[in-house]
Amino acid sequence: MKVRRKASRQPRVEMLPLIDIVFLLLIFFIFAMLSMAVHRGLDLDLPESSTAQITKEEALSISVKRYDSENTGLLILINDDRVSLESLGEKLQEMGKNSEKQQALIFAEETISYQELFQVLDQVKSGGIKEISLQANKDRE
Repeated sequence: MKVRRKASRQPRVEMLPLIDIVFLLLIFFIFAMLSMAVHRGLDLDLPESSTAQITKEEALSISVKRYDSENTGLLILINDDRVSLESLGEKLQEMGKNSEKQQALIFAEETISYQELFQVLDQVKSGGIKEISLQANKDRE
């Protein structure tokens, strides 16, 4: 008696589940990157604004904070480099010669006075920065 075997088919790999997994991994890594790359400076209490937007441009990050508890003096950082108020303009001019960055994101703590903020802004403008953006947190309604 002759036994007939069924014609065996080649096993095939289904692509749809593989594509789904790849897209899920891609989404996971995108969200992981976005949650880590917001601000690379000091931990500041920024003022709140209802129209605040998150900017992800390649710009200089300038952080301004109270230096001590007696409210005398400011702590100013340019991308994690400590700078005094008097030398801020000169430092920005030096950095402007070496790069194309003509934008600055200023993260000023909400306890900074209006006059101190304008002193920082004057120094930034004297450093040749053409576009200045004051950063704030979005209102928590």
